[in-house]
Amino acid sequence: VQLQAFGGGLVQAGGSLRLSCTASGRTFSRYSMGWFCQPPGKEREFVLAIGWSGGNTYYAGSVKGRFTMSRDNAKNTVYLEMNSLKLEDTAVYYCAATSTGLRLSLSRSYNYWGQGTQVTVSS
Repeated sequence: VQLQAFGGGLVQAGGSLRLSCTASGRTFSRYSMGWFCQPPGKEREFVLAIGWSGGNTYYAGSVKGRFTMSRDNAKNTVYLEMNSLKLEDTAVYYCAATSTGLRLSLSRSYNYWGQGTQVTVSS
């Protein structure tokens, strides 16, 4: 599975942005998907994950109520809707795929990673 994330950019605090991640291959619907971010000078951290059917989503506490994740298996794409963006949301955002469906908040659970897209929130 090859993943490509896009949609990052510069946005003012309080604004919104939508990231997309498109996967190659015909088995996309078998993978749980996750979004991680890496703020400047920090370790990569979990943001959101979604199960293979889209029925279950898992949130990091810092984004609950502001970010949502969805998927369209027909388009091999997952989305990250980011609202009420804060300065501390500035990071490179990565999408990832895993066939296990377990421990989705852990980066080591994922088999495949996209290249990352930069999100910068300004004041």
